[in-house]
Amino acid sequence: MEMESKYAALRRAAEEAAAVDAHAHNLVADGSAFPFLLCFSEADAADALALAPHTLSFKRSLRDIAALYNCEASLEKVEEFRRAEGLSSISSKCFKAANLSAILIDDGIDFDKMLELEAHKAFAPTVGRILRIEKLAETIINDESFSASSWTLDSFTEIFVTKLKSYPPHIAAYRSGLEIDPNISKTDAEDGLRKELSGQRPLRITNKNLIDYLFTCSLEIAVSYHLPMQIHTGFGDKDLDLRKCNPLHLRAVLEDTRFSKCQIVLLHASYPFSKEASYLASVYSQVYLDFGLAIPKLSVQGMTSSIKELLELAPIKKVMFSTDGYAFPETYYLGARRARDVVYRVLSAACEDGDLSIQEAIEAVEDIFRRNALYLYKLNVANGSVGQITAIADNGIPLSEQDVLFVRVVWIDTSGQHRCRVVPAGRFYEIARKKGIGLTFASMGMTSFTDGPADGTNLTGVGEIRLMPDMSTLLRLPWSRREEMVMAEMHIRPGEAWEYCPRNTLRKVTKVLLDEFNVTMMAGFENEFFLRKKVVSGEKELWVPFDNTPYCSTTAFDGASSVLQEVYTSLKAAEIVVEQLHAEAGKGQFEIALKYVLCTLAADKLIYAREIIKSVARKHGLLATFLPKPDLNDIGSGSHVHLSLWEFDQNVFMGSSEYNYYGMSRIGESFLAGVYLHLPSILAFTAPHPNSYNRIQPNTWSGAYQCWGKENREAPLRTACPPGIPLDLVSNFEIKSFDACANPHLGLAAIVAAGIDGLRRSLTLPEPTESNPAGYASNSKLKRMPKDLMESVEALAADKIMHELIGDKLVTAVIAVRKAEIDHYEKNPAAFADLIHRY
Repeated sequence: MEMESKYAALRRAAEEAAAVDAHAHNLVADGSAFPFLLCFSEADAADALALAPHTLSFKRSLRDIAALYNCEASLEKVEEFRRAEGLSSISSKCFKAANLSAILIDDGIDFDKMLELEAHKAFAPTVGRILRIEKLAETIINDESFSASSWTLDSFTEIFVTKLKSYPPHIAAYRSGLEIDPNISKTDAEDGLRKELSGQRPLRITNKNLIDYLFTCSLEIAVSYHLPMQIHTGFGDKDLDLRKCNPLHLRAVLEDTRFSKCQIVLLHASYPFSKEASYLASVYSQVYLDFGLAIPKLSVQGMTSSIKELLELAPIKKVMFSTDGYAFPETYYLGARRARDVVYRVLSAACEDGDLSIQEAIEAVEDIFRRNALYLYKLNVANGSVGQITAIADNGIPLSEQDVLFVRVVWIDTSGQHRCRVVPAGRFYEIARKKGIGLTFASMGMTSFTDGPADGTNLTGVGEIRLMPDMSTLLRLPWSRREEMVMAEMHIRPGEAWEYCPRNTLRKVTKVLLDEFNVTMMAGFENEFFLRKKVVSGEKELWVPFDNTPYCSTTAFDGASSVLQEVYTSLKAAEIVVEQLHAEAGKGQFEIALKYVLCTLAADKLIYAREIIKSVARKHGLLATFLPKPDLNDIGSGSHVHLSLWEFDQNVFMGSSEYNYYGMSRIGESFLAGVYLHLPSILAFTAPHPNSYNRIQPNTWSGAYQCWGKENREAPLRTACPPGIPLDLVSNFEIKSFDACANPHLGLAAIVAAGIDGLRRSLTLPEPTESNPAGYASNSKLKRMPKDLMESVEALAADKIMHELIGDKLVTAVIAVRKAEIDHYEKNPAAFADLIHRY
C-alpha cells in the first residue's frame, strides 16, 4: 500500500492515458456465436477451447472480463451475458474501458463474418489500416481474371507496388523467418513466383525467395514515403518456425544502407527474444519495439519480465503499446488493461531502483502508450479519453457518422487563402475520401483580389486535379459538431502528387533534409490576430477594435476571456497544444503561441488554429483577422515561427562541448546561415503580400534588417535561450518575418530549402547583431531587408536553390501571383480594407 500511495500519480497516469493501439485485428460481426476464446490467436477453435481452462492467462482473463461485466466468473455466465447484451453493447463497454484513442488494424487475418475497417469507428475515435504484404500479394495472384501463364515478375510487381502505395503503413507477417536476403535476385524471385503459380488456387505464398523480394520492394516504398514497417517477430503465427523468428536474423536488412532510415517496428515484444529486440533498438536508430501479444498472453511475471527486458537497453522513445486484439472486443480490453498494469509495475520498480524519477516515469507512460505511436505513425488524434462510445445503427452505419452532415475538404492556395469544398458526409465516406474531389488547375494561381489565375502562372481553367483527403487530419469541428474538416493533398491523379501541391512540397524538401543530413525540423508558431467588433454608423458598417488596451493588459484578457476560453477548448479538442496566450500591443490584438511539433504537422495545425480562432470569434459576433497590417497607424500582426533541428529525440540545433558557436551546433549554424543568406527570397513565401511590408519596419520587432542575434527581437532571425536551457546555449531560432498571408507549408518549405543549401555548403554565420540594427543603418553596416514585395520577388526569381528544391513550376506560379498583387494594390490602395475578411 505504501508503494501504491507513493506512486499514485504514476498509477493514475497509466490508467488514464488515452492509448494509441498500434497493432490489432478486426472484430467479428457475431462474437456471441463463437466460443469465448480469451487471449488466443490463430489456434483452431476446438484446440483452443480444450486447452484454454488450463492456462494461467485464461483464468486471470476470465476474472477480468467477469468483473467488467459484473457477472459470475465462469465461462457460461460470461457467454450468457454476451449473448444477452449483443455485439454493439459489449464492444462499447470493452472499448470504453480500454480507453483507446486510436487503433491501427492489420486486416490480413481472415475471420468469419469479419467487420469492415470503417465499422470499428463506432468504438474508437480514430481507426487506421495496416496492410499485410503477403496477403496483398496473394489477393493479386488469386484474382481469377488473371491466368497463371499471364504473370511475369514485372507485371506482378507493378500491380503489387501500386496497391501497396495506397494503404500505408505495411506489415510483414514473416512466414519464412527473419533471415531475409535484401539482395535477392530478380531471377530467383521470378523462379519463386513461377513455383507459387504452379500450385492450386487459392494459394498461400510460402516461397522464401518471393517473400524476400516482396519484403525488399515494400521496404523501398516505406523509405520513399517515410512510412514505418511492422514485422512479426518472436511468437505469433501458428506456422512459424520460432527458431527463425529471432530479430537478430534481421541484421542483413538493418545493415543495408538503402534501409538505414526506414523505421522498422518489431512486433510481439519479440518474445521470447525480448532482450535481443532491446539490443537492436539500442544499436540501430531505425528499430522500434511494440509489446503487443505478449500482453496479455503470458503470466503476470512473464509479462513483467518481458517489458523489463525490452526497456533494459531500448530508449523509452522507441517502445510502444498495442493490444494485438482480434475477433472479440474483450481481447482489446484485456490487452489494454494488462499493459497499463504491467507498465506501472515496471516503471514504479525503476523509480525504486533510482533509474527514473516519478516525473520521468509519468512522461514515459505518455510516451509508451501514446506519443511514440502518434509520432511514428503520423497520427492526429484528439487529447483525452475516448469519451462517449457510439453504437452501430440498424442500417450498419456508425451513428457517429450519421450525425455528421458535411465534411469540409480544405486547402490553402498560393496567396495563403483558406479554401474548402464541402461534401455531404454520406458521399464523402462512400466516394470522396477514396477518389477525391475534382478541382481546376487555376486554383493554385488565384490572388487575394480575384478568384481567377494570375497571368504568368501557367495555370488556367484547363486541366483538373484531385483533392485527396488526408484522413489522418480529419477533425470534428468543435464549434459546429455536425461538420468535419480534413486537409487535402493535391494529386494529378489518385496516388500521384501534383507538383504545385504545398503539402507535398514541404514533405519533399523535408525528405531531402532527412535523407542527406538525418535531421528533421520542428516548428512552433505564434498566432497574432486582431479582434474587431461591428458598429453601424448611418448606412455604414464598420469593424472597430475590440478594445484599446496595452500589451499584456489584464483588462484586455478579462474582456475577451469568454472568447479565448472557447478558442482554447476547441484547440485542445483538435490536439493543438497552447503554450501561452496574452493581449498584444495593438488595439484589440491578441497572441496564442502553439507548442512546437514536426514542421509538416505544425503547418496543418496552424491552419486549423486559424480556422478555430476565426470561427469561434464569429460565433461571438466578432471578426478575427490575421492580416499583417489592417491599420497602418497601429502595430502589425505576425506569425513568428520557432524552429529547431532534431535527430530522433535529440535537439541537434543546440551547441555542445564539441562545437558551440553562440550556443549553436555546427549543423545548427550552417542551417541558420543558409536561412540568413536566402532571407530576401524566403520573404516572397513568408511575407507574400504587399501589406506584409507595411509591418516589416524598423523598431517594430518585425525584423527590418538582414541580420541575426541572440535574443534580439529586432533581428529577423533570433536565437532563443528559454528557461531551462544553459545560458551559453540556444535551443532554437525564431523567424520574425513570417505572417498569416503566407501558405505555411510553402513558407516552411522555403526555410528548409535554404537550410539545406547552408548544410550542403557548410555555410557560416557572420557575427551576431547585439543591439537594435536600426542604429547601424546610417553607416550602412547592415543591409535592409526588402522594403517591398517586388524586392523579395526579384530575389526569388534569381534564387537557383529555391527553383531547384521547391520546383521551378511552383516558383514561377508564386512569382506571377505576387506580381499581380503588387500591380493591383498599387492601382487600388483602398482595396486593402477588404482584406480583413480574407485573412
